[in-house]
Amino acid sequence: MPKVAKTPDLLQRIAVLEERVAALRRAGQPDRDELPFYPTTLHGLVYEDLTTYTTLWETILTPRTARLELGLVFLGDTVSGVNTGGDWRVLFDDTTVASGPVPATFSFELPALSLDLTPYRAASQLKVRIQVRRTSGATTGGKWGGGGSIGGAPRYARLL
Repeated sequence: MPKVAKTPDLLQRIAVLEERVAALRRAGQPDRDELPFYPTTLHGLVYEDLTTYTTLWETILTPRTARLELGLVFLGDTVSGVNTGGDWRVLFDDTTVASGPVPATFSFELPALSLDLTPYRAASQLKVRIQVRRTSGATTGGKWGGGGSIGGAPRYARLL
């Protein structure tokens, strides 16, 4: 006589699922909070053509965790075949905690940062700003006609 495997009944399947959920709860997950950033203008990918640092995105947080994991995206501009480059930086209040270049190659720059919040744990508020400035490229065109633009946005921001 052929053997047929019986599918477990509903109560057995529920018991297995409950045990798996309980095991996941016992294992635990690291504390993780998503942190929203807010643009300083009404655009989705905020961009500027100034040669001085300009804030594109900002937020205010209460530092309850040890670090901030921050993923960013920056993009230069092309005006009449001339690529625009620049610099970016992240500030905690008025202190620069991370910085880097935006190459004049009309390609994306995707920095991933792990920023230490330990020195700020006693503060009730911490202002986090993402800023950019144009350092090379076109001298006309761009957002206000002053030259090529640098665009930037946060990809993710997690408090760990």
